[in-house]
Amino acid sequence: MNGLETLRVAVRALLRNKLRSFLTTLGMIFGVGAVVATVAIGEGARSAVEQAFASMGTNLLVVLPGSANTGGARGGFGSQPTLTWEDLKAVRTEVPTVRYAVPYLRSSSQVLSEEQNWTTQVAGTEPDYFEIRSWPMALGTRFTDSDVDTGTKVVVLGATVAEKLFGPNSNPVGQTVRIRNIPFQVVAVAGRKGQTPTGQDSDDVVFIPRSTFQAKIQGGLGKFLQGTIFISATNASTAERQVADLLRDRHRIGGPSEDDFQIRNLAEVASAQEESSRTVTLFLAIVAAVSLLVGGIGIMNIMLVSVTERTREIGTRIAVGARGRDILRQFLGEAVVLSVAGGVLGITAGIVTARWLTAAFHWPVAFRWDVMILAVFFSGAVGVVFGLYPARKASRLDPIDALRYE
Repeated sequence: MNGLETLRVAVRALLRNKLRSFLTTLGMIFGVGAVVATVAIGEGARSAVEQAFASMGTNLLVVLPGSANTGGARGGFGSQPTLTWEDLKAVRTEVPTVRYAVPYLRSSSQVLSEEQNWTTQVAGTEPDYFEIRSWPMALGTRFTDSDVDTGTKVVVLGATVAEKLFGPNSNPVGQTVRIRNIPFQVVAVAGRKGQTPTGQDSDDVVFIPRSTFQAKIQGGLGKFLQGTIFISATNASTAERQVADLLRDRHRIGGPSEDDFQIRNLAEVASAQEESSRTVTLFLAIVAAVSLLVGGIGIMNIMLVSVTERTREIGTRIAVGARGRDILRQFLGEAVVLSVAGGVLGITAGIVTARWLTAAFHWPVAFRWDVMILAVFFSGAVGVVFGLYPARKASRLDPIDALRYE
């Protein structure tokens, strides 16, 4: 009996008990569906994290004031104003691997147009910040170094703020908005960046010149830099070490344990986040693979029951000339058809589940066709492995005993 004939006989035998055949495949359906859905969700999350970190800029360091640990408790952003404007100047002039270094001052405030108002983050910085973040303008031209030197009251709107204040597809360049009742002229709308790695809206912000922020928002100049320092470096790891050494020397700090600042290398953070995401995806895939094995055990049990129920049929086939290997192929074919059918239905179930999760919870998903193809092959392998024992048992039945079986 050739392969095609074996397949036809196997399918016909399975269709005689449609409900039982379907219930037998449920383990494979759930297993493969779980593999496809979990990998799709994991890949989607990893891709989203990569895009979020890429939107932050490349070779980016962020220097924050305050120690990581204060009195045994972890300090947060701005817990101590330990960075000075002279520190920023030194970083710019004394660290050879630093390309740009700019302050980033921030506060929350209500921004008003003629018809709308919106509470958002107001950031005071310098033009090089947009170079560091690789952040182009969608409309208009960003403010200049001259605006910083003179404290000009101009503003760059984030895409979300521009939409909230002036409506979608509008051009607010040249319009006036008020921040803390102070009029600012809109000179540009920044291009859309999307979410940060922490899930915040990068576009829900407005930018004004650093000097204007100090004078109008912060309430005057001071020795300490009441914010963070963004750094773009030619080599982030080297720059991190050099900046840390410089600040320890300037602050007269003996070692890392005494640091009164924090340096975050976003490349390292992105790598750690990606590794964590990969580990979680692998764990979920392993759990799903166990489900496949459980499905395989279910197939073996049902096939053993089927062999027992069809003992007289097997005896009749052998009596009319069927060889043991023909019986082996038939029952092995039935097991493989069940498992592969479960795999194909599982892929469909996994895709539908992942799409539903995207629609319901806005989770990003990314399907990998290589995983789906591998899942089908693995399903077939499970069918072969767990169907082999029942098939061998059927092929070794004695025809006389089989025909006597009631």
